[in-house]
Amino acid sequence: MKAWVVMTLLACALVSAQTQQQKTAVPADDYSGMYSFLQEAEFVQISLEEDNRVTGFISSFADGNKTTFVDYFFEKAELHNRNIRFSTRKVHGTWFEFKGTIERGPGKTRDAEAYYVIKGTLTQSTSDAKGVVTAKESEVTLRSFPRDIEDEPKDKASDTSR
Repeated sequence: MKAWVVMTLLACALVSAQTQQQKTAVPADDYSGMYSFLQEAEFVQISLEEDNRVTGFISSFADGNKTTFVDYFFEKAELHNRNIRFSTRKVHGTWFEFKGTIERGPGKTRDAEAYYVIKGTLTQSTSDAKGVVTAKESEVTLRSFPRDIEDEPKDKASDTSR
């Protein structure tokens, strides 16, 4: 009888430990990272933090200027399952809103381009000096950048440390 009670208590403790481990486990899909934006060299940075909190920003060329970047930080952002939406703070009368989904892309590994893709509707809004707002809506696909882009091996021909 004692053996049965001990086995039951051990089984309960094991189930409880597994349940606690599942609650604190990191999700299998971490969508954090950099994604392409509208033009070459522009990007979106998305960070998933504890409690499903989403932070990030868009780094985009200043209006018509291909040398100066403006960062539009997320004002509101949320992720539910694979559905993502965010809106940025207004900078120089411009802000962005996005609503879409995160999907597995054609990239074979996390170190490949487009391992994840974000597809959805992007709205770019601008307000002029009189406060008149103009909105431009478009369907976009944002492709994840390779995770280890800065850790790629150096070209051996240019390695002078030998």
